[in-house]
Amino acid sequence: MLRFLSLIIFAPHVLLYLLSAQRKVILLDLYARAPVVQTSHLGQLLDLSFALMNSKYFRTLFYFRVGGFFSKVLRVFYPRSETFIIDIHSKIGAGLKLAHPYATIINAQSVGENCYINHLVTVGEKNGRRPVIGNNVELHANCTVLGGINIGDSAVIGAGAVVVKDVPAYAVAVGNPARLILK
Repeated sequence: MLRFLSLIIFAPHVLLYLLSAQRKVILLDLYARAPVVQTSHLGQLLDLSFALMNSKYFRTLFYFRVGGFFSKVLRVFYPRSETFIIDIHSKIGAGLKLAHPYATIINAQSVGENCYINHLVTVGEKNGRRPVIGNNVELHANCTVLGGINIGDSAVIGAGAVVVKDVPAYAVAVGNPARLILK
């Protein structure tokens, strides 16, 4: 019953989703953490509206994906949470998982698919150059990734790490300054 209620309350969002060119990407974001993916169109719409109602993180990502004038209008009536800030200035692949993205800034050249980003993460530029984050990368709490570096596919950046040099694929970087502990 609550899912149907959410569909009514978030009908403008569902309409915006149906008109969006980013439908596939939004669905990948929606089901990035879900063990079961809905195959019916109605089931997907119900899951979308329920996630919009219950997850301010997902709602923020949804607004980022659909963009445009109508997204800005909806933010007035269905605001993002004021208790956290996530600032996205990047091209981001599908399936992004935001875990408690309080005070998170993503200013990369690009972020790959199926990435995990925790709270207090800063991905930013240094000397006008921005990082490139690969696919399936995990950025854990309070890590900082700066400059024109590459973070390889499936790399893990540990909590509190400060990364200013390239991290190869499947590596784990920890510490300040970051050092590789696994390759």
